[in-house]
Amino acid sequence: MKTIIIAEAGVNHNGDMDLAKKLIDEAKKAGADFVKFQTAVDCTSKYAPKAEYQKRETGADETQLEMAKKLRLKLEQHYELYEYCNSIGMSYLSTAFDIDSVHFLDSLDLPFFKIPSGEITNLPYLLEIAATKKPVVMSTGMAEMDEIATAIDILKKNGTSEITLLQCHTDYPTAMENVNLNAMLTLKNAFHLPVGLSDHSVGIEVPIAAVAMGATVIEKHFTLDRTMIGPDHKASIEPDELKAMVSAIRNIEVALGDGKKICSPAERPNIIVARKSIVAKRDIKKGEILTEENITTKRPGNGISAMKWFDVLGTKAIRDFGEDELICTE
Repeated sequence: MKTIIIAEAGVNHNGDMDLAKKLIDEAKKAGADFVKFQTAVDCTSKYAPKAEYQKRETGADETQLEMAKKLRLKLEQHYELYEYCNSIGMSYLSTAFDIDSVHFLDSLDLPFFKIPSGEITNLPYLLEIAATKKPVVMSTGMAEMDEIATAIDILKKNGTSEITLLQCHTDYPTAMENVNLNAMLTLKNAFHLPVGLSDHSVGIEVPIAAVAMGATVIEKHFTLDRTMIGPDHKASIEPDELKAMVSAIRNIEVALGDGKKICSPAERPNIIVARKSIVAKRDIKKGEILTEENITTKRPGNGISAMKWFDVLGTKAIRDFGEDELICTE
């Protein structure tokens, strides 16, 4: 199965449409399946504080709303990005952070909705998403198992038939000891749903490992330059890393194979080279009893198999054998 790879541009465009389009270009070059942005009309009050990582990266003087307004794209700009993606053969995606944004994105006929971790406990929002009847990919950062179960139940009872759960740790960047990839398997076993990873760790090894563990969706923040000012740049990978991640994931998909344990056609010629046969340990005369003193097992494997050892021991040599010659019994 092909893993869905979402290149999360998020707000790494810094409110600049030229940067946003460059991010789309880089996601396309890297081979990602989707480039994803964030759509918000009115989701933050003037009293909302910044997260500590946001203060660290953008300063503590402004509110979260003030920061968001600088980074927010208007709906018509999102439509322009949607059209730009279509023009270059790239798939546009965006996360809705409020109900107005849900309605807008639904009008674009996107293949699924991406629910961010912060909306798992937003009942009106979940009902609006469910009403679209589209598949859902839902991140689970900050969530307890009962909160995830409740969100799933709300979605399913109100129109959502397909849900994929993403293990996520809502901290930027996520320390390796907090990634908890095994929680992805816990989600899979508990809810019997497809799973994946929304990753905020540094580097690309965690998403690659997640695919090896069965992730069906990978979401990863990327930026044009990690040194840019903004809340998410430092927790993002750059274009060359995104390309390397996509390539590695595609290789892992192939390497996972079909799970059948057989001797493949590519291996078969190496049986003769790598396996062992029963051979003369020293020169042997015709009629001599074959014992552990005069026979042994060595490569190549095109003679009597070493697994026939006890069938050969105690029999008589049917002819003279030189040292290292393959033993035959008929």
